[in-house]
Amino acid sequence: MADSINIQVVYALPDRQELVNIKLPIGATLKTAVELSGLMEKYPNIDLENGKFGIFARISKPDTELRDLDRVEIYRPLLADPKEVRRQRAAEGKVMKKGAGALATASVELPSA
Repeated sequence: MADSINIQVVYALPDRQELVNIKLPIGATLKTAVELSGLMEKYPNIDLENGKFGIFARISKPDTELRDLDRVEIYRPLLADPKEVRRQRAAEGKVMKKGAGALATASVELPSA
């Protein structure tokens, strides 16, 4: 029976992905994995208290107990609010539709048979 678990800790940057494989004792938490991965020293912008983390793309709390072969993901803050981006795209789409409306209302005479 094993007394340790194997964990991957991942931090995605715009141009690359940092992946660290570590061995932890059974009962280790997500917080422990992030701390022992060495990524916080390499990237000081990782905020263990206020940051977002996940296990296999599911948001998880720092005190979540890990299982063997879990993949801990460290998420970066969003640069833009997705809802606001959708609103802007929708507004641009409405403007484009208004411009195309003039062509749609033009009358066309068909030749008589």
